Amino acid sequence: MAGLLGVIVLALYGDSTTTYQDPYTYKEGFSKLTPLGETQEVQLGSFLRSEYLASGAPNKISSIQADIVDPRQVFVRADNGGDGGVIFNSVVALLQGLFPPNPSSRSSLANGTTVVGPFGGYQYIPIESVEPEQSIQLQGWTDCPNFEKHTKNFYESEEFKAKAKEAAPFLNEIKPYLFGIPNTLENIWNIYDYMKVNYIHNETYAYRLPPSYLAQAQALVDFHEHGVFTDVSSEGIGNVAGRAALPSIIKSLERLSVPTDPLALVVQEISYKPYISLFNITGLDATYPELHGLPNYGSALAFELRNNDEGETFLRTKFKNGTNEQFRTLHLYGHKEDIALNEFLYRLDLAAIRDLSQWCNECGQRTLRGCTLCRSELTPGNPFKMPFIENGQTENGQCSARFFTSPSSWGFTAIFSVFMLVTFAATKLIKSRKPRLSGYESLPTTEQVFDDTYLFEQH
Repeated sequence: MAGLLGVIVLALYGDSTTTYQDPYTYKEGFSKLTPLGETQEVQLGSFLRSEYLASGAPNKISSIQADIVDPRQVFVRADNGGDGGVIFNSVVALLQGLFPPNPSSRSSLANGTTVVGPFGGYQYIPIESVEPEQSIQLQGWTDCPNFEKHTKNFYESEEFKAKAKEAAPFLNEIKPYLFGIPNTLENIWNIYDYMKVNYIHNETYAYRLPPSYLAQAQALVDFHEHGVFTDVSSEGIGNVAGRAALPSIIKSLERLSVPTDPLALVVQEISYKPYISLFNITGLDATYPELHGLPNYGSALAFELRNNDEGETFLRTKFKNGTNEQFRTLHLYGHKEDIALNEFLYRLDLAAIRDLSQWCNECGQRTLRGCTLCRSELTPGNPFKMPFIENGQTENGQCSARFFTSPSSWGFTAIFSVFMLVTFAATKLIKSRKPRLSGYESLPTTEQVFDDTYLFEQH
């Protein structure tokens, strides 16, 4: 049947307080979602509801229950890195607009009374909190030595040096407005973040800042971030932010295309870094030069899975840059129309970082984020390969602990294997007995109920 099968939405966080990002490692400090940011995210959720869920929506997902959320039909996850919860809190606000309080969210008690949920039927929707220590998918750039080398090489490139020379007069002019922040091109993200936040929230600062300064700083930060989070090849390490996020997109599309799978809507709240990389990987930044820079707060990138009258499955991509814009259709990989799902999945798979061991190898990481157990030093034919277990699932059997291959070590290997299995089973039992406060076990496909390879990494 022709129509919209399902949608994946990559949502950007809302307005937040100032934070610091290391210009080389991109580790970030504490920040806080502001009331303005909360409002932007609620507006984004309301927009998505009017687009895909509400009665009379132009692109309504026919299979989804629109008023009272069915957790089987909606999957939500959010980056919960070291930013103080800005991204996670953003998706909480987004969901208030996507599935607003509904008085039908009620239950009848045995004594004949009816209880409506708090706040007029507020809907508590499960959110998977993606921690960088547990998954590389939504923060593939952190603790990645080869990405840091890529960033350093960009700073040492002739292109960057020429831009720094061109920007030097402006960077000197804005020094009085930075209050001690280093005024170098390498540090332009922190400069721009400080100027933008104060321009929005500090009346005195906004009055004194010359009108063109913020726009000039934005042009420089767009150049800077595009250079850091892209690469000449879609498979380059500069695109690690987008490449690490691709497996979850691929698996989501595969599930949405299965008629017997109830999943209809996937929402992932992310940082701006995967946005820039994904635009580069899919060729969108070449077709649409305006996508070279930072997206605005409350932006959304949507992948719509559709069937035509002949039963063929296609993908349509839409983007809205901030809360003040509407969706516009973008064409991937130089196409002039919707792209066939099979072609899109094939192209994404070529660029994807499929598992933790691949990430460790490409990043040159040997110790952090689970890479100690992903050391690729086992000899071919080693019979004692143990898959690394991350978040309750194997990474496609690619990560393995380091074991000796001599017969004298076989007893130790067997004992250690039993210890690992018992520890894993005990951990799963304990987790099953305590409430999950910020996430939930994602649903396996209907065909893979007993398979250990689920859609997303489990917490």
